[in-house]
Amino acid sequence: MTPGTPEEEWREDCAPRRVLELFATKWTSMILHTLHARHAGAARTGVLHRSLPGISKKMLTQTLRNLESTGLVSRHVQGSVPPAVDYRLTPLGRRFVEPVELLYGWGRDNADALDALAARPGSRRA
Repeated sequence: MTPGTPEEEWREDCAPRRVLELFATKWTSMILHTLHARHAGAARTGVLHRSLPGISKKMLTQTLRNLESTGLVSRHVQGSVPPAVDYRLTPLGRRFVEPVELLYGWGRDNADALDALAARPGSRRA
C-alpha cells in the first residue's frame, strides 16, 4: 500500500475495523445499551441476566469479562455475604454507548425497513 491511498485507510488496524471488531458479538452492544438505558449505568449480574432474554449465564459472564478487559465496564464487589457484584459503565463505556444508542434508535424508527429484510440463515426471526 502506498501511504495516503484509500487502501491504507482500510488496513487491518484502522479505526473502523477496530470498532466493528469490538461490536462483533451481538451481546456487546446489547449489554452496553441495557446498562445505560435500563439501569442508569450500573447493574448486578442477575439483574442484567433477567434484562437480556436469550443470553445464557455463560455468555453474559464471558461478555462482561471482555467488556471489563477492554475498559468499557468495571466490576465492583460489595463486601456483603454472599458478595454482591455489579458492573458499571466506565467513562469510556459511556462514550461507546452513544453510537449504540443512535443505532438502536434508528432501528426503532425504521422497523419497517428491518421487517423488509430477508431473514438471515440461522436467524431466530420469524
